[in-house]
Amino acid sequence: MSQKKIWVVDDDRIYKTIIKKIIDKSAMFSDTTTFSNGKEAISALKDAISNKDILPDIVLLDIEMPVMDGWGFMEEFALIKENIPPRLIIYISSSSIAIEDKLKAKNNPNIVGYMSKPITIDDLKLIADFN
Repeated sequence: MSQKKIWVVDDDRIYKTIIKKIIDKSAMFSDTTTFSNGKEAISALKDAISNKDILPDIVLLDIEMPVMDGWGFMEEFALIKENIPPRLIIYISSSSIAIEDKLKAKNNPNIVGYMSKPITIDDLKLIADFN
């Protein structure tokens, strides 16, 4: 399996530190980039498209964040989707147990799946193998 580029969009500093260690330990990803909110991530995505930079293969997206939450990110993503290769997949990675959030993720064609935190190495293997 070739190594992939993964983005983590989450405002929780401690969680980002933990998930980065799990990602590194998995040895399945060549590059990990983190963002603190959806606005930072969507801006980076737009910049990468404009500059023809390498886009991530996987985005782990939290729902509840300041500035722009995960749903705001998905609204912006839908507007630029035609400029993004279909290999980029998005998973919601959330501690939310709200049924509404899970249904909203399931009904969004741009979201591949919903994973409850904390994400494990086994979860990473599943999503890395899927892509």
